[in-house]
Amino acid sequence: MSERDLRRIEVLSDVRAGRRTVAAAAAVLAISARQAFRLLARYEADGGSGLIHKARGRISNRSHNEGIRNYAVELVKTRYADFGPTLATEVLLDKHQLRIGKETLRRWMMAEGLWLSRTQRRTFHQPRLRRESYGELVQIDGSDHRWFEQRGEPCTLLVFIDDATSKLTQLRFVPSESTDSYFEALQGYLQVHGCPVAFYSDKHTVFRVNKPDAKGGQGMTQFGRALAELNIEILCANSSQAKGRVERANRTLQDRLVKELRLANSSDMAAGNEFLPGFLERFNEKFALAPARTENLHRRLNVQASQLTDILCHRELRHVSQQLSLAYDRRQILLERSELADKLPGQYVEVYDFADRPPEVRWKGHLLPYGVFSRDQRVSHTATIENKRLSHALTIVRAQQELKRPTTVLTSSAKGGYMKRGRKLYGPDYVEKPPAPKAVEICKIAKCGDFTHSHSTTATALY
Repeated sequence: MSERDLRRIEVLSDVRAGRRTVAAAAAVLAISARQAFRLLARYEADGGSGLIHKARGRISNRSHNEGIRNYAVELVKTRYADFGPTLATEVLLDKHQLRIGKETLRRWMMAEGLWLSRTQRRTFHQPRLRRESYGELVQIDGSDHRWFEQRGEPCTLLVFIDDATSKLTQLRFVPSESTDSYFEALQGYLQVHGCPVAFYSDKHTVFRVNKPDAKGGQGMTQFGRALAELNIEILCANSSQAKGRVERANRTLQDRLVKELRLANSSDMAAGNEFLPGFLERFNEKFALAPARTENLHRRLNVQASQLTDILCHRELRHVSQQLSLAYDRRQILLERSELADKLPGQYVEVYDFADRPPEVRWKGHLLPYGVFSRDQRVSHTATIENKRLSHALTIVRAQQELKRPTTVLTSSAKGGYMKRGRKLYGPDYVEKPPAPKAVEICKIAKCGDFTHSHSTTATALY
Protein backbone atom coordinates (compact mmCIF):
# COMPACT_ATOMS: atom_id res chain seq x y z
CA MET A 1 0.00 0.00 0.00
CA SER A 2 1.11 3.53 -0.71
CA GLU A 3 1.50 6.36 1.78
CA ARG A 4 -1.75 7.85 0.51
CA ASP A 5 -3.67 4.64 1.21
CA LEU A 6 -2.27 4.39 4.75
CA ARG A 7 -3.21 8.02 5.38
CA ARG A 8 -6.78 7.35 4.22
CA ILE A 9 -7.06 4.31 6.52
CA GLU A 10 -5.96 6.43 9.49
CA VAL A 11 -8.42 9.25 8.78
CA LEU A 12 -11.36 6.96 8.00
CA SER A 13 -10.69 4.99 11.21
CA ASP A 14 -11.14 8.27 13.11
CA VAL A 15 -14.45 8.82 11.28
CA ARG A 16 -15.71 5.35 12.25
CA ALA A 17 -14.61 5.90 15.86
CA GLY A 18 -16.52 9.21 15.98
CA ARG A 19 -13.41 11.35 16.48
CA ARG A 20 -13.78 13.13 13.13
CA THR A 21 -16.68 14.04 10.86
CA VAL A 22 -16.87 13.10 7.19
CA ALA A 23 -16.56 16.77 6.17
CA ALA A 24 -13.40 17.15 8.29
CA ALA A 25 -11.97 13.94 6.79
CA ALA A 26 -12.64 15.24 3.27
CA ALA A 27 -10.81 18.46 4.09
CA VAL A 28 -7.81 16.58 5.52
CA LEU A 29 -7.59 14.17 2.58
CA ALA A 30 -8.12 17.03 0.04
CA ILE A 31 -11.10 15.25 -1.59
CA SER A 32 -14.77 16.06 -1.97
CA ALA A 33 -17.32 15.07 0.65
CA ARG A 34 -19.02 12.71 -1.83
CA GLN A 35 -15.71 10.91 -2.46
CA ALA A 36 -15.15 10.70 1.30
CA PHE A 37 -18.49 8.90 1.69
CA ARG A 38 -17.55 6.48 -1.11
CA LEU A 39 -14.21 5.64 0.51
CA LEU A 40 -15.89 5.21 3.90
CA ALA A 41 -18.39 2.74 2.42
CA ARG A 42 -15.60 0.73 0.72
CA TYR A 43 -13.56 0.78 3.94
CA GLU A 44 -16.48 -0.55 5.99
CA ALA A 45 -17.21 -3.25 3.39
CA ASP A 46 -13.71 -4.54 2.48
CA GLY A 47 -11.45 -3.04 5.09
CA GLY A 48 -8.11 -1.45 4.15
CA SER A 49 -7.80 -3.44 0.91
CA GLY A 50 -10.93 -1.72 -0.40
CA LEU A 51 -9.07 1.60 -0.56
CA ILE A 52 -6.47 0.34 -3.06
CA HIS A 53 -7.06 1.54 -6.64
CA LYS A 54 -8.76 -1.17 -8.71
CA ALA A 55 -6.45 -0.63 -11.72
CA ARG A 56 -3.28 -1.20 -9.70
CA GLY A 57 -1.27 -4.11 -11.08
CA ARG A 58 -3.39 -4.44 -14.23
CA ILE A 59 -2.16 -3.86 -17.77
CA SER A 60 -3.17 -0.46 -19.12
CA ASN A 61 -5.94 -0.36 -21.69
CA ARG A 62 -3.67 1.95 -23.79
CA SER A 63 -0.67 -0.35 -23.73
CA HIS A 64 0.80 -1.86 -26.92
CA ASN A 65 0.92 -5.52 -27.72
CA GLU A 66 4.16 -7.23 -26.68
CA GLY A 67 4.72 -8.33 -30.28
CA ILE A 68 4.49 -4.73 -31.53
CA ARG A 69 6.98 -3.65 -28.87
CA ASN A 70 9.49 -6.32 -29.84
CA TYR A 71 9.07 -5.57 -33.56
CA ALA A 72 9.59 -1.79 -33.08
CA VAL A 73 12.63 -2.28 -30.84
CA GLU A 74 14.18 -4.71 -33.32
CA LEU A 75 13.70 -2.22 -36.18
CA VAL A 76 15.31 0.57 -34.19
CA LYS A 77 18.17 -1.67 -33.11
CA THR A 78 19.01 -2.95 -36.62
CA ARG A 79 18.17 -0.01 -38.90
CA TYR A 80 17.74 3.19 -36.91
CA ALA A 81 20.23 2.79 -34.09
CA ASP A 82 21.60 6.32 -34.62
CA PHE A 83 18.14 7.92 -34.68
CA GLY A 84 16.69 9.59 -31.64
CA PRO A 85 13.22 8.71 -30.34
CA THR A 86 11.56 11.63 -32.14
CA LEU A 87 13.01 10.87 -35.58
CA ALA A 88 12.63 7.10 -35.10
CA THR A 89 8.91 7.59 -34.32
CA GLU A 90 8.40 9.48 -37.60
CA VAL A 91 10.30 6.86 -39.59
CA LEU A 92 8.34 3.96 -38.07
CA LEU A 93 5.07 5.69 -38.92
CA ASP A 94 6.14 6.64 -42.45
CA LYS A 95 7.80 3.39 -43.56
CA HIS A 96 6.26 0.71 -41.33
CA GLN A 97 2.84 2.21 -40.37
CA LEU A 98 3.63 1.83 -36.66
CA ARG A 99 1.93 4.57 -34.67
CA ILE A 100 3.89 4.79 -31.43
CA GLY A 101 4.28 7.75 -29.12
CA LYS A 102 7.80 9.15 -28.96
CA GLU A 103 7.86 8.96 -25.15
CA THR A 104 6.75 5.32 -25.29
CA LEU A 105 9.48 4.56 -27.80
CA ARG A 106 11.96 6.49 -25.64
CA ARG A 107 11.14 4.24 -22.65
CA TRP A 108 11.52 1.12 -24.79
CA MET A 109 14.88 2.30 -26.15
CA MET A 110 16.15 3.18 -22.67
CA ALA A 111 15.09 -0.25 -21.39
CA GLU A 112 17.07 -1.90 -24.20
CA GLY A 113 20.09 0.36 -23.77
CA LEU A 114 19.57 2.09 -27.14
CA TRP A 115 19.09 5.56 -25.67
CA LEU A 116 20.52 7.43 -22.70
CA SER A 117 18.63 9.94 -20.63
CA ARG A 118 19.85 13.50 -20.24
CA THR A 119 21.29 12.63 -16.85
CA GLN A 120 23.11 9.61 -18.24
CA ARG A 121 24.56 11.72 -21.08
CA ARG A 122 26.21 14.18 -18.75
CA THR A 123 29.97 14.40 -19.23
CA PHE A 124 32.48 15.30 -16.59
CA HIS A 125 35.89 16.85 -17.20
CA GLN A 126 38.36 15.14 -14.96
CA PRO A 127 41.09 17.49 -13.67
CA ARG A 128 44.38 17.04 -15.46
CA LEU A 129 47.56 17.00 -13.39
CA ARG A 130 50.24 19.54 -14.14
CA ARG A 131 53.25 18.61 -16.21
CA GLU A 132 56.24 17.88 -14.05
CA SER A 133 58.95 19.99 -15.70
CA TYR A 134 59.25 23.64 -16.62
CA GLY A 135 59.12 24.15 -20.40
CA GLU A 136 57.45 20.80 -21.11
CA LEU A 137 54.09 22.32 -22.08
CA VAL A 138 53.20 25.99 -22.63
CA GLN A 139 49.56 26.98 -22.99
CA ILE A 140 48.86 29.89 -25.34
CA ASP A 141 45.70 31.88 -25.95
CA GLY A 142 44.44 35.33 -26.86
CA SER A 143 42.00 37.38 -24.77
CA ASP A 144 39.98 40.08 -26.56
CA HIS A 145 38.97 42.69 -23.99
CA ARG A 146 38.78 46.42 -23.27
CA TRP A 147 42.11 46.38 -21.47
CA PHE A 148 42.37 50.17 -21.44
CA GLU A 149 38.68 50.64 -20.58
CA GLN A 150 37.36 53.82 -22.23
CA ARG A 151 40.82 55.39 -22.56
CA GLY A 152 41.65 53.40 -25.69
CA GLU A 153 40.33 50.95 -28.26
CA PRO A 154 39.75 47.27 -27.36
CA CYS A 155 42.59 44.93 -28.30
CA THR A 156 43.86 41.40 -27.68
CA LEU A 157 46.33 40.21 -25.07
CA LEU A 158 48.38 37.15 -26.06
CA VAL A 159 49.14 35.02 -23.01
CA PHE A 160 51.83 32.31 -22.74
CA ILE A 161 51.72 30.36 -19.46
CA ASP A 162 53.80 27.38 -18.39
CA ASP A 163 51.68 24.36 -17.44
CA ALA A 164 54.00 23.04 -14.70
CA THR A 165 54.47 26.28 -12.78
CA SER A 166 51.60 28.62 -13.84
CA LYS A 167 54.33 31.12 -14.67
CA LEU A 168 53.46 33.77 -17.23
CA THR A 169 56.23 33.54 -19.79
CA GLN A 170 55.01 36.03 -22.40
CA LEU A 171 52.43 38.82 -22.54
CA ARG A 172 51.85 41.12 -25.51
CA PHE A 173 49.11 43.50 -26.63
CA VAL A 174 48.23 43.07 -30.32
CA PRO A 175 45.40 44.37 -32.53
CA SER A 176 43.91 40.90 -33.04
CA GLU A 177 44.69 37.21 -32.70
CA SER A 178 46.44 36.67 -36.03
CA THR A 179 49.43 34.75 -37.37
CA ASP A 180 51.64 37.86 -37.48
CA SER A 181 50.75 38.65 -33.86
CA TYR A 182 51.70 35.16 -32.72
CA PHE A 183 54.93 35.33 -34.74
CA GLU A 184 55.86 38.51 -32.91
CA ALA A 185 55.03 37.05 -29.49
CA LEU A 186 56.80 33.77 -30.30
CA GLN A 187 59.97 35.59 -31.30
CA GLY A 188 60.06 37.37 -27.94
CA TYR A 189 59.43 34.09 -26.12
CA LEU A 190 62.19 32.20 -27.95
CA GLN A 191 64.77 34.91 -27.39
CA VAL A 192 64.12 34.93 -23.62
CA HIS A 193 63.33 31.29 -22.75
CA GLY A 194 64.36 29.14 -25.71
CA CYS A 195 62.37 26.34 -27.38
CA PRO A 196 59.82 24.45 -25.25
CA VAL A 197 58.75 20.89 -25.93
CA ALA A 198 55.21 21.77 -27.06
CA PHE A 199 52.60 24.52 -27.18
CA TYR A 200 48.99 23.84 -26.18
CA SER A 201 46.32 25.93 -27.91
CA ASP A 202 42.69 25.94 -29.01
CA LYS A 203 41.42 25.10 -32.51
CA HIS A 204 41.90 28.60 -33.87
CA THR A 205 42.82 28.72 -37.57
CA VAL A 206 46.20 30.19 -36.65
CA PHE A 207 47.17 26.81 -35.20
CA ARG A 208 45.03 24.25 -37.02
CA VAL A 209 43.88 23.65 -40.60
CA ASN A 210 40.09 23.32 -40.53
CA LYS A 211 40.01 21.53 -43.91
CA PRO A 212 42.92 19.09 -44.03
CA ASP A 213 41.67 17.68 -47.37
CA ALA A 214 41.75 21.07 -49.13
CA LYS A 215 43.46 21.15 -52.52
CA GLY A 216 45.63 24.18 -51.73
CA GLY A 217 48.08 24.71 -48.88
CA GLN A 218 50.71 22.48 -47.33
CA GLY A 219 48.48 20.70 -44.80
CA MET A 220 49.55 22.99 -41.94
CA THR A 221 49.21 26.63 -40.99
CA GLN A 222 52.01 29.18 -41.24
CA PHE A 223 52.42 29.08 -37.46
CA GLY A 224 52.55 25.28 -37.51
CA ARG A 225 55.12 25.35 -40.30
CA ALA A 226 57.34 27.73 -38.31
CA LEU A 227 57.12 25.54 -35.19
CA ALA A 228 57.97 22.46 -37.26
CA GLU A 229 61.13 24.16 -38.51
CA LEU A 230 62.02 25.04 -34.91
CA ASN A 231 61.30 21.44 -33.79
CA ILE A 232 58.46 22.50 -31.48
CA GLU A 233 55.22 20.54 -31.30
CA ILE A 234 51.79 22.20 -31.41
CA LEU A 235 48.83 20.46 -29.72
CA CYS A 236 45.19 21.59 -29.93
CA ALA A 237 42.77 21.18 -27.04
CA ASN A 238 39.36 19.67 -27.71
CA SER A 239 37.64 22.01 -25.24
CA SER A 240 38.33 25.18 -23.32
CA GLN A 241 38.31 23.19 -20.07
CA ALA A 242 41.32 21.19 -21.29
CA LYS A 243 43.43 24.35 -21.32
CA GLY A 244 41.81 25.77 -18.23
CA ARG A 245 45.09 27.10 -16.84
CA VAL A 246 45.39 29.81 -19.48
CA GLU A 247 41.63 30.44 -19.44
CA ARG A 248 41.69 31.14 -15.70
CA ALA A 249 44.78 33.31 -16.19
CA ASN A 250 42.86 35.39 -18.74
CA ARG A 251 40.05 35.89 -16.26
CA THR A 252 42.50 36.94 -13.54
CA LEU A 253 44.31 39.35 -15.89
CA GLN A 254 41.05 40.94 -16.98
CA ASP A 255 40.60 41.95 -13.35
CA ARG A 256 44.09 42.72 -12.04
CA LEU A 257 45.82 43.96 -15.19
CA VAL A 258 43.03 46.39 -16.10
CA LYS A 259 43.37 48.07 -12.71
CA GLU A 260 47.15 48.17 -12.96
CA LEU A 261 46.95 49.80 -16.40
CA ARG A 262 44.50 52.36 -15.03
CA LEU A 263 46.86 53.27 -12.19
CA ALA A 264 49.77 53.51 -14.65
CA ASN A 265 47.62 55.71 -16.95
CA SER A 266 48.33 53.48 -19.96
CA SER A 267 45.90 54.14 -22.78
CA ASP A 268 47.28 52.35 -25.88
CA MET A 269 49.06 49.16 -26.90
CA ALA A 270 52.52 50.76 -27.09
CA ALA A 271 52.35 52.04 -23.51
CA GLY A 272 50.78 48.77 -22.38
CA ASN A 273 53.59 46.65 -23.89
CA GLU A 274 56.16 48.81 -22.08
CA PHE A 275 54.28 48.24 -18.82
CA LEU A 276 53.89 44.45 -19.19
CA PRO A 277 57.46 43.26 -18.31
CA GLY A 278 57.31 44.77 -14.81
CA PHE A 279 53.78 43.50 -14.24
CA LEU A 280 54.77 40.01 -15.44
CA GLU A 281 57.65 39.85 -12.96
CA ARG A 282 55.48 40.93 -10.03
CA PHE A 283 52.71 38.51 -11.03
CA ASN A 284 55.06 35.52 -11.20
CA GLU A 285 56.62 36.33 -7.84
CA LYS A 286 53.20 36.13 -6.22
CA PHE A 287 51.46 33.31 -8.11
CA ALA A 288 54.08 31.06 -9.77
CA LEU A 289 54.61 27.59 -8.27
CA ALA A 290 57.63 25.34 -8.07
CA PRO A 291 57.65 22.46 -10.60
CA ALA A 292 57.57 18.83 -9.47
CA ARG A 293 60.94 18.27 -11.17
CA THR A 294 63.72 20.84 -11.20
CA GLU A 295 64.98 20.24 -14.75
CA ASN A 296 64.30 22.87 -17.39
CA LEU A 297 63.19 21.32 -20.70
CA HIS A 298 63.67 24.46 -22.75
CA ARG A 299 66.20 23.90 -25.54
CA ARG A 300 68.66 26.48 -26.71
CA LEU A 301 67.68 28.45 -29.82
CA ASN A 302 70.46 27.58 -32.27
CA VAL A 303 69.20 29.90 -35.00
CA GLN A 304 70.66 33.19 -36.14
CA ALA A 305 68.55 36.34 -36.05
CA SER A 306 68.24 36.58 -39.85
CA GLN A 307 67.28 32.90 -40.13
CA LEU A 308 64.71 33.29 -37.34
CA THR A 309 63.16 36.18 -39.27
CA ASP A 310 62.88 33.98 -42.35
CA ILE A 311 61.16 31.28 -40.28
CA LEU A 312 58.67 33.60 -38.52
CA CYS A 313 57.04 34.98 -41.66
CA HIS A 314 54.45 33.97 -44.23
CA ARG A 315 55.95 31.67 -46.85
CA GLU A 316 54.02 30.33 -49.80
CA LEU A 317 54.86 28.67 -53.11
CA ARG A 318 53.71 30.39 -56.32
CA HIS A 319 53.83 29.19 -59.92
CA VAL A 320 55.72 31.33 -62.45
CA SER A 321 53.94 31.79 -65.78
CA GLN A 322 55.54 32.08 -69.21
CA GLN A 323 55.39 35.88 -68.85
CA LEU A 324 57.52 35.69 -65.66
CA SER A 325 54.54 36.69 -63.55
CA LEU A 326 52.97 35.24 -60.42
CA ALA A 327 49.94 36.09 -58.29
CA TYR A 328 50.16 36.76 -54.56
CA ASP A 329 47.83 38.52 -52.14
CA ARG A 330 45.58 39.90 -54.93
CA ARG A 331 48.60 41.40 -56.67
CA GLN A 332 50.30 40.56 -59.94
CA ILE A 333 54.09 40.32 -59.48
CA LEU A 334 56.38 40.57 -62.51
CA LEU A 335 59.90 39.20 -62.19
CA GLU A 336 62.64 41.27 -63.75
CA ARG A 337 64.38 39.69 -66.72
CA SER A 338 67.70 38.08 -65.86
CA GLU A 339 69.65 34.98 -66.72
CA LEU A 340 68.24 33.24 -63.65
CA ALA A 341 64.67 34.48 -64.10
CA ASP A 342 64.52 33.32 -67.72
CA LYS A 343 64.83 29.72 -66.49
CA LEU A 344 61.89 29.95 -64.08
CA PRO A 345 58.74 29.75 -66.30
CA GLY A 346 56.83 26.68 -65.17
CA GLN A 347 58.78 26.51 -61.89
CA TYR A 348 57.64 27.30 -58.35
CA VAL A 349 59.17 30.15 -56.38
CA GLU A 350 58.72 30.95 -52.69
CA VAL A 351 57.29 34.24 -51.51
CA TYR A 352 58.52 35.50 -48.12
CA ASP A 353 55.98 37.96 -46.69
CA PHE A 354 57.42 39.90 -43.73
CA ALA A 355 55.48 42.06 -41.30
CA ASP A 356 57.93 45.00 -41.32
CA ARG A 357 59.22 45.10 -44.92
CA PRO A 358 58.06 44.32 -48.47
CA PRO A 359 57.73 40.70 -49.56
CA GLU A 360 60.66 38.90 -51.15
CA VAL A 361 60.60 36.32 -53.96
CA ARG A 362 63.23 33.58 -53.70
CA TRP A 363 64.15 30.50 -55.67
CA LYS A 364 66.51 28.03 -54.00
CA GLY A 365 67.87 30.79 -51.76
CA HIS A 366 68.40 33.29 -54.61
CA LEU A 367 66.66 36.65 -54.22
CA LEU A 368 64.68 37.62 -57.34
CA PRO A 369 63.98 41.32 -58.02
CA TYR A 370 60.44 42.08 -59.14
CA GLY A 371 57.88 44.77 -59.79
CA VAL A 372 54.21 44.94 -58.83
CA PHE A 373 51.89 45.19 -61.85
CA SER A 374 48.65 45.72 -59.87
CA ARG A 375 48.13 46.60 -56.26
CA ASP A 376 44.92 46.16 -54.31
CA GLN A 377 44.94 47.75 -50.86
CA ARG A 378 41.24 47.23 -50.24
CA VAL A 379 39.84 44.61 -47.88
CA SER A 380 38.55 41.90 -50.20
CA HIS A 381 34.83 42.03 -50.92
CA THR A 382 32.90 39.33 -49.02
CA ALA A 383 36.11 38.35 -47.24
CA THR A 384 35.77 35.70 -44.53
CA ILE A 385 36.62 37.38 -41.21
CA GLU A 386 36.82 35.40 -38.00
CA ASN A 387 35.02 36.59 -34.90
CA LYS A 388 38.26 37.19 -33.02
CA ARG A 389 39.54 39.49 -35.79
CA LEU A 390 36.30 41.35 -36.56
CA SER A 391 37.10 44.46 -34.46
CA HIS A 392 40.54 44.84 -36.03
CA ALA A 393 39.15 44.32 -39.55
CA LEU A 394 36.47 46.98 -39.04
CA THR A 395 39.13 49.43 -37.83
CA ILE A 396 41.11 48.88 -41.05
CA VAL A 397 37.97 49.30 -43.18
CA ARG A 398 37.08 52.61 -41.48
CA ALA A 399 40.62 53.94 -42.03
CA GLN A 400 40.50 52.94 -45.72
CA GLN A 401 37.11 54.55 -46.20
CA GLU A 402 38.34 57.84 -44.72
CA LEU A 403 41.39 57.94 -47.01
CA LYS A 404 39.65 56.80 -50.19
CA ARG A 405 38.17 59.62 -52.31
CA PRO A 406 35.03 59.02 -54.35
CA THR A 407 35.92 58.23 -57.96
CA THR A 408 33.92 59.15 -61.07
CA VAL A 409 33.05 56.20 -63.26
CA LEU A 410 33.78 57.05 -66.93
CA THR A 411 31.84 55.56 -69.80
CA SER A 412 33.57 53.93 -72.76
CA SER A 413 32.77 56.97 -74.96
CA ALA A 414 34.25 59.38 -72.43
CA LYS A 415 37.39 57.26 -72.19
CA GLY A 416 37.76 57.58 -76.00
CA GLY A 417 37.58 61.39 -75.91
CA TYR A 418 33.99 61.81 -77.13
CA MET A 419 32.51 65.29 -76.51
CA LYS A 420 28.76 65.79 -76.64
CA ARG A 421 27.62 68.41 -79.20
CA GLY A 422 24.30 70.03 -79.99
CA ARG A 423 21.82 68.31 -82.20
CA LYS A 424 21.82 69.28 -85.95
CA LEU A 425 18.74 69.15 -88.17
CA TYR A 426 19.27 68.49 -91.89
CA GLY A 427 16.54 69.00 -94.52
CA PRO A 428 16.00 69.93 -98.19
CA ASP A 429 16.20 73.69 -97.47
CA TYR A 430 19.19 73.46 -95.16
CA VAL A 431 21.81 76.18 -95.72
CA GLU A 432 25.02 76.02 -93.81
CA LYS A 433 25.58 79.16 -91.78
CA PRO A 434 28.77 81.09 -92.45
CA PRO A 435 31.35 80.94 -89.69
CA ALA A 436 31.13 83.70 -87.12
CA PRO A 437 33.61 86.58 -87.64
CA LYS A 438 36.54 86.76 -85.36
CA ALA A 439 36.61 89.21 -82.50
CA VAL A 440 39.39 91.26 -84.19
CA GLU A 441 37.28 91.83 -87.32
CA ILE A 442 34.34 92.91 -85.22
CA CYS A 443 36.51 95.42 -83.41
CA LYS A 444 37.69 96.86 -86.74
CA ILE A 445 34.14 97.18 -88.03
CA ALA A 446 33.06 98.92 -84.87
CA LYS A 447 36.02 101.39 -85.08
CA CYS A 448 35.45 102.46 -88.68
CA GLY A 449 31.74 103.01 -88.06
CA ASP A 450 30.61 100.88 -91.00
CA PHE A 451 27.81 99.06 -89.31
CA THR A 452 25.61 96.95 -91.52
CA HIS A 453 22.67 95.01 -90.20
CA SER A 454 24.46 91.67 -90.34
CA HIS A 455 27.60 93.03 -88.75
CA SER A 456 25.78 94.75 -85.94
CA THR A 457 23.74 91.64 -85.23
CA THR A 458 26.83 89.47 -85.06
CA ALA A 459 28.70 91.92 -82.91
CA THR A 460 25.81 92.25 -80.50
CA ALA A 461 25.56 88.48 -80.17
CA LEU A 462 29.27 88.11 -79.47
CA TYR A 463 29.32 90.96 -76.99
